[in-house]
Amino acid sequence: MPATASATPRILVFDSGVGGLSILAEIRARLPHCALVYASDNAAFPYGTKSEAVLVERVDKVLHRLLDRHPADIVVVACNSASTLALPRIRSRFSQPIVGVVPAIKPAAALTKNRTIGLLATPGTVARQYTSDLIRDFAPQCRVVSVGSSELVQMAEDHLRGQAADPVAIRPIIEPLFDTTTQSPAPDVIVLACTHFPLLKPALAAAAPRPVTWVDSGAAIARRVRQLLGARAGAGTLPNAPRHLSLFTADTDQVAALAPTLQAFHGGPAEIIDIPW
Repeated sequence: MPATASATPRILVFDSGVGGLSILAEIRARLPHCALVYASDNAAFPYGTKSEAVLVERVDKVLHRLLDRHPADIVVVACNSASTLALPRIRSRFSQPIVGVVPAIKPAAALTKNRTIGLLATPGTVARQYTSDLIRDFAPQCRVVSVGSSELVQMAEDHLRGQAADPVAIRPIIEPLFDTTTQSPAPDVIVLACTHFPLLKPALAAAAPRPVTWVDSGAAIARRVRQLLGARAGAGTLPNAPRHLSLFTADTDQVAALAPTLQAFHGGPAEIIDIPW
């Protein structure tokens, strides 16, 4: 159920972990008057390793529970794995606009000067036909070198809980993107096709053997949300209304460890909505 049109616009940003905070930060920067609800399905983290059928059912179930408790005007599925699979299903099941996140292949193709693009994603996103279709449709003249990594997802989660991201540990993960022993040149643009990865951008840049342009979807998603809100994008806050909130589907030690990070991103309280995996 969407929030009432007279209320402060409320945007639900949804992911399995904390990667979607990179999207939330972009939305907050462009829409400071909106109430932001960040929802992490941490009970089922990570999504990138789940089968397609299981993931679609899970996203549908969790969003219904979350929106029953906290109605929103717009839902942002801030997870490439969920977006590439579940968007058709959930768009047919909810009345709110649903904004998905997909690999930024199109802008990367416009930016590359040597027609070689790197794609850094989860193994599931790399393997999906949806990603191949994006490359075919928007980068037909480019060579795309892909690396799938679940380790980087966990590194981003650990980083937001206070652990420093180590470029030395990242280097062997991204080295295949720069391997020119069989084909050259190396990519001059790399797509960060997982919302966790922009959170590691300084460490990724330090780990890369040469400078590259890093591209993600955060700014484009924020612009789309603003467009959908239209005149309501600048609406003021209702008196005494909670501005921001974080939701989790499991009460774990990691949730408590995230408290300082959540305060930095939006300063709202956290709530557990128990949805076992």
